[in-house]
Amino acid sequence: MDFLNILNGALGEIISPTTAAYGLAALGLAVHFGYTGLLNFGQAGFMAMGAYGFAISTLTFNAPFWVAVLVALVCSVVFAFLLGIPTLRLRADYLAIVTIAAAEIARYVVTTNRLTDVTGSAGGLNGFTNGFYALNPFPEGRYDLGFVALSHRDLWVRVTAWALVALCCVLVLLLMRSPWGRVLKGIREDENAVRSLGKNVYAYKMQALVIGGILGTLAGILFTLPRSSVQPANYGTELTFFLWTCLLLGGMATVLGPVLGAMIFWVVLSLTQGLLYGAIESGIITFITTTQAGQLRYIMVGIALMLLMIFRPQGVLGNKRELAFT
Repeated sequence: MDFLNILNGALGEIISPTTAAYGLAALGLAVHFGYTGLLNFGQAGFMAMGAYGFAISTLTFNAPFWVAVLVALVCSVVFAFLLGIPTLRLRADYLAIVTIAAAEIARYVVTTNRLTDVTGSAGGLNGFTNGFYALNPFPEGRYDLGFVALSHRDLWVRVTAWALVALCCVLVLLLMRSPWGRVLKGIREDENAVRSLGKNVYAYKMQALVIGGILGTLAGILFTLPRSSVQPANYGTELTFFLWTCLLLGGMATVLGPVLGAMIFWVVLSLTQGLLYGAIESGIITFITTTQAGQLRYIMVGIALMLLMIFRPQGVLGNKRELAFT
């Protein structure tokens, strides 16, 4: 086995745009659940709103890049209101049921054959990132970062993705340290106490749902950029559960925790896949195939997550006192 190549591949996942997208979407879940106590199991739906809003605006209406991004954000806000208006006055478990169902409804709607001309049905949409790459300031060529070599297009995607993640982390940090953020934490701990102080709990919950959804929408756009395609199969319920894994790994009520959790998640997946595939191809492991190894790595991540919840439930960066509300 080429251990150095496997290690370099795993390290490359730390700065991949997919990791950035997962970190940004998990940050949105931190706003929802970690800081506000909203049990959102439909973050994949917000990511789909971003991806399809951006792609359809570009392909169907020839919208410029920034207009397409704005349309995607508007779709996210509308989606948040549709979810929040009937559920935010109810218990958290109702929101969980509605969000996971709404995300699946959105995914099945875009696969409808009647909408093939607009959404591409099960085949998805392709070739809508030319406007983004037209903004690329890096000259053509290869860029060696030591553990990974990137083309000018790959470098541009990564710089954009991580700059956006950094910007959103700073904004969330400032929001959570503001009086508005302290109200959210109060709602998480005891919303009746906050309501008794004259605060409109419903309005604060709606604002948190919208802001976390916008982060998920931006993540959905980032998720499509390196692939220049959007496929409905990528936005199933397993995506939301992977995002929850990232959130729990890093720490729920933290800003950098979700980003760190996404890095750990993808490094572990890449490392376990490389080691398993290498062991199978070299004949060290003979009782499973490479196809089965692809599923086995998720089992290993699940076991690691269970152990983390047993021995460090607050996550890598989390504070155990933040879990008092649970």
